[in-house]
Amino acid sequence: MITTTPDTEAIQRRTLIVLMLSVGPAGMGMAGGFSATSLAAEDITGSDGLATLAATMISIGGAIAAVPLARYMAANGRRPGLRIGWTVAGIGSLVAFVSVLADIYPLLVAGAFAIGVGNGTNLAARYAAADLAPPDRRARTIGLLVWASSIGSVLGPTVALGPTGWFAEQLDLPRLSGPYLMGALVFAVAGLVVQVKLRPDPLTLATSLSASAPVAPALIERHDMDAKPRLVDSFTAIARHQMALIAVGAMAVGQAVMVAIMTVTPLHMDDGHHETQIIGLVISLHIVGMFFFAPVVGWFVDRLPTEAMVAAAGVILFVGGEMASHTDPADSLGVFVGLFLIGLGWSFAMIAGSSLLTGSFPAHERANVQGAADFTMVASGAVAGLASGVIVEQSSFGSLSHWAGVAALSLVVAALYPLATTWRR
Repeated sequence: MITTTPDTEAIQRRTLIVLMLSVGPAGMGMAGGFSATSLAAEDITGSDGLATLAATMISIGGAIAAVPLARYMAANGRRPGLRIGWTVAGIGSLVAFVSVLADIYPLLVAGAFAIGVGNGTNLAARYAAADLAPPDRRARTIGLLVWASSIGSVLGPTVALGPTGWFAEQLDLPRLSGPYLMGALVFAVAGLVVQVKLRPDPLTLATSLSASAPVAPALIERHDMDAKPRLVDSFTAIARHQMALIAVGAMAVGQAVMVAIMTVTPLHMDDGHHETQIIGLVISLHIVGMFFFAPVVGWFVDRLPTEAMVAAAGVILFVGGEMASHTDPADSLGVFVGLFLIGLGWSFAMIAGSSLLTGSFPAHERANVQGAADFTMVASGAVAGLASGVIVEQSSFGSLSHWAGVAALSLVVAALYPLATTWRR
């Protein structure tokens, strides 16, 4: 019997191209929906608190979807999981579209939640890109996929609050219904691309290639290794691995700081009577910081100590938060610069954390552990987003941005901890 070894390098190249072609449209739908939701909710309710709640449902949807998506992918592969996630997001966009037409706030909340499932799917796609990547190029691979997301994500807010709004008005529809029509279309494109072209499945192949890999102690205790690990097992595996803890912490803090400030920025600028297109440009520049430099960030992560990259994320997030905190509603320069730096700090935290976490576990454990990590990350963002509206109503945008930046400095402490423990030994 003759056996052949798959050309994993060629398959990895094809996988990366297919994923880049799918996350571009999906990122456009997610970013456009996020930028429109707080404004649409405020139009319907007249409440800043309810507006931020609706926008935060995107983060909540992503958090709640992370674990089921990961478990489904662990059992069935990346392709069906990505397809289902983006299909749900497309349906959510249609629900949000109807909510704007009918001025029904609960429908908008439900639609935003389903769009959030698409956000969780976008996050899972970066792990699919890393499944077959060699260790010394893992972060660059993740960075390339994050960069591909920027094509759609940067265009998303500007197109959603500009041309698609104008198109909706030409059809005698509310201007803010346009972004959700766009979302339904682009999520459908993303799901179709991955369904047709993502073959062979990267996680299935990676698992078969690493079938002889050792099993983490947290999962050895389970008698039936073919059964799906419980969520607590995945968290236990992370807790027993120091670098995995740092990885999850970096992603969670970066997400929380980014979501807290970005959620209320459109409302802060609206108080200063900025046009919606200017608000869209600020969010677009923020997303440039998140995604555009990701390949360069990945290059640094592959070559420099991960602790240094985590510390850099904390410092950049802090400076960005301080810039935004000192900008009055009628001004925009500080928000432009601050939101860009917050996006860049998020990129450092996301890529360093994702690469470190992926390399900490063998292929057959990755999906479930990654789901637990993404749940933690997105849940942190959801809590921060919910709290942001309350803090702004009780205090100010400046206070929120300042303390969010201070919280980001915890990443510097986390980065120094392994060095401190090594020095003490």
